[in-house]
Amino acid sequence: MNPQKAGAGYYQNYPLHLLLFLLTVLTTLWAGAFWSGHPVTFKSTVPFLDNLSSGTQYSLSLLLFLSVHEFGHFIAAQRHRVMATLPYYIPLPPLPFMLSLGTMGAVIKIRERMPGTKALFDIGITGPLSGFIVCFGLLLYGFLTLPPADFIYTIHPELKKSLTVHAPDPQGSLTLGKNLLWILLEKTIAPKELPPMTEMYHYPYLFTGWLGSLVTALNLLPVGQLDGGHVIYAMFGRKGHATAARGFLIFITILGFPSLLELLLSLLKPEAVSLIPELLRHWSWSGWILWAIILSRLIGMNHPPTEHDEPLSFSRNVIGWVAIAIFLLTFTPVPFGIN
Repeated sequence: MNPQKAGAGYYQNYPLHLLLFLLTVLTTLWAGAFWSGHPVTFKSTVPFLDNLSSGTQYSLSLLLFLSVHEFGHFIAAQRHRVMATLPYYIPLPPLPFMLSLGTMGAVIKIRERMPGTKALFDIGITGPLSGFIVCFGLLLYGFLTLPPADFIYTIHPELKKSLTVHAPDPQGSLTLGKNLLWILLEKTIAPKELPPMTEMYHYPYLFTGWLGSLVTALNLLPVGQLDGGHVIYAMFGRKGHATAARGFLIFITILGFPSLLELLLSLLKPEAVSLIPELLRHWSWSGWILWAIILSRLIGMNHPPTEHDEPLSFSRNVIGWVAIAIFLLTFTPVPFGIN
C-alpha cells in the first residue's frame, strides 16, 4: 500500500503543519504589535510579552481569514475525494526591506489531477468565497467600531503637539489604495472617525479586512491555475480561459505602464515626467508589470484539462458570476503608493 495514501484520504504531516501555524501565530503577533505602535523588544520578558500581545487583534483576524479561505479549499477537496494537504501556513519574520505583514499567506497542495470541472469549480471557488465573507465581516466590524479620533495619538504622540489628528502626511508615507468594496462601505456607513489611507494600517480590523480583500482579488485573477483560473476554466472552457487570461495580462500591463514609465523617466530624464497625464499616473501601479511577468513566466497562463470536462449546472454558473462580482469589488487598481 502506498504510504502516502490511506483509503480515500491522504497522509498529512501534522507536526509540520502545526509548527508552521504556530510560527505564523508568532510572526503575525509580531507584525500586529508593530502596526499597533508597540514594536517588540527583547529587553526583558514582561515588556516582550506585553508588546507581543498588542498584536492579538491583527493576528487573530488575519489568521481567521487565511484559515477559512484555505480550509474552504480543503473541505471542498474532501467532498470530491480529491487528495489534498492541510494548509501550509507561511510565516514571515519582520524584515527591514519588506512590508511587515507576518505571513506570506497559506496554501494547500492538490496531489492529483482534477476529476472533472465540477470538482475543479467547487474546490477553486470555495476558498475565495469563504474568505470574502470573513474579510467583508472584518471591514464591516472595523467601520462600525472605530475608536475615537484621538486614538491616533497612541500611535503618533507627536500629533498631539499640532492639536490635530489630520496633520498633513509626511512626504514618503505609505498609502493604501481603495477598492469598490471599501468605497461602498465608506459612502454607506460614513464614519466620522475613518482614518486616512496613510494611517489605516494602524486599525487592525480595517487593515486585515483590506488585506483579505486584496488577497481575495489576487486569488481570483482569471489566469493559469489560480482560483480565478479554475473558476473561469470550469465556466467557459479552455478557449474562454485562454481569452480571459490573455486579456487580463494585457489589462494589467497597460495599468502598470504609466507608473513604470514615470519611474524610468524620473531616473533618466526627470523633466519629462510632466508629459505623462496626471490621471494616468494617479491610476497606475508599476507593481502590475511585475505581476504580469510572474503570471506569464512563473505561474503560467494556461490551465490543464480535467479528466472529464463538462458544462456546469445553472446554480454553479450563478455562483461563478457572484465570484466575478466579488473580484470586481475587491480588485484594487493601485494597492500601494507613496504619498
